[in-house]
Order: sequence, then structure tokens, then C-alpha cells
Amino acid sequence: MRLLTVIIFTLISPLLLLADAYQDYINTYAPMAIEQQQAHGIPASITLAQGLLESAAGRSTLATRGNNHFGIKCHSEWTGDTLLRSDDAPDECFRAYRTAAESFADHSRFLLRKRYAPLFELPETDYAAWARTLRECGYATDPNYASRLITIIERYALYIFDTETGRLSEENSDYIRSILLSTHKVLRSRGLHYVIAMPGDNYAAIAREFGIDKKKLLTYNDARRDGEIKAWEEVYLEPKLDTAPEGTTTATIGEGESLHSLSQRFGMTVASLRALNPGLKDRPGTRLRLR
Repeated sequence: MRLLTVIIFTLISPLLLLADAYQDYINTYAPMAIEQQQAHGIPASITLAQGLLESAAGRSTLATRGNNHFGIKCHSEWTGDTLLRSDDAPDECFRAYRTAAESFADHSRFLLRKRYAPLFELPETDYAAWARTLRECGYATDPNYASRLITIIERYALYIFDTETGRLSEENSDYIRSILLSTHKVLRSRGLHYVIAMPGDNYAAIAREFGIDKKKLLTYNDARRDGEIKAWEEVYLEPKLDTAPEGTTTATIGEGESLHSLSQRFGMTVASLRALNPGLKDRPGTRLRLR
């Protein structure tokens, strides 16, 4: 029995460590997100989900070096400190802040611009509509950005922070149960069925969940071997396409990305990307043709 306990702990402890990273972020920054909702009407769940995704739970270079939790670029009006990182183009200018609180406040000011006015016609409790409208208004170039945000919100029950009643419930501290018992919602984009990988996921577990042969799942996702999947990355349940989403012609491998993660983002095979970009260098800052 003791050996079995050790084995189980060994298997789940990496998940618990990842859970701790996300739980710590939520515990630390939920008050800031709630404060911004009370001041400006932006759902705390949306703010938290964007922060978790854009900053890798506070671990990205932009967050650790510049307190930028939302990936906000400089734009012409910015006069503060800056950092250069590769994103949609090489060496783009990103805003840097003295504190995380400044980043959260600036995120609200950023969304209060005319471009994002449709957001404020939505109920504060409709996080799914907010996520989709953020994508439609052009907050991110990722075609599955809304799906990622919704998955994070539902994974960690972040919607409880959007109402006073929810904030007082005990559900907001039950992260370990969420990590160990949750299943994956099947999503669809460009006719492809996929799921969003959770922190600590691997292909073997997802293959078991959906009754798919692991080797086939690896092939569908251009994965050479099983292993931990990048958190919030797409995992396709059928073969990817050889073409990019309509209207998308180029992309840059951003910080923390690779050719593989970019291929997952756009639902394109690695082989098709290599064919379009002979001799490409698989490193951040490399700009790729998608057509």
C-alpha cells in the first residue's frame, strides 16, 4: 500500500506543482481583477484568464522583467518604459511597468478604447461572449484565442469572481479537485475537432480519454514522442490541414513558441510550413509564410 501511495504521488505531484503556480497567480491577482471590474465593468474572469494566458501564470519574460501581464504592445501613445520581444513580428515593442498593479490598470484603460466598445454592451457575467468579442475586436491574432480564454475560465471556475455571491463561495479554493477530475471539451475550428491541453497534460492521457490510438494522436499533432504538452495548446483529434486560416498570410515564432506550437495555433501541418519556408530557423523571431 505504501508503494502504491508513493507511485500515485509521483504521478500527480507535477500536476500539483503546476496547479500551485496557477493557484498562486489566481490568489495573488484576483483582488486586482475584481477591483478593475468594479471600476470599469470588465469581468474579473476575463482579466484573470488573459493574465494567466499572456503571462504564463506570471512566469513570462514580459511579466518577470516588465510586469506586463497582458502582452500589451507600445503603440504610438505609450511614453513609459519598454521591452523588445518577438511576437507577431521580430523585436516588437512592449510596455513595461513598475508594478503588476499598473499593468492591470493599463489593461483596463486599453480595453476602454473605442476599438473595444462592443465589449461593454455585453453582460459582465457572460464571459464567453466577452472572450469571443475580444478576439473579434482584434486583441490577439490567435484564431483560437477565445477558446483558450473560455477553457481557462471554466478550468479554474474564474467566473465566480464576476459576482459578489461567487466571490464569497468556497468553490474558488478547490483547484486540486479541478486539476484531477476535469475532462476536455471538444472544440471545432475550420472543420477540425480539437481540445485545449491543460497544464500537465500528455498525449497518452488525451488518447485514452477519447479512445484514440496514441500513435495516431501523435501523428495528427506532429509530435515525435509523448510528453508534457504546452499548457493551453491545441491538441487535434484528426489530421491538421495544409493551409492557413483565411486571411492569414504570415506569422512570427514568438517568445516561448516553436515551429510546432505555431503549427498547432493555426491548425497547419509542420510539413506544409516547412515546404512554404525552406531553410527556416526554428527559433523566436523567425517570420514565416503561411501561404
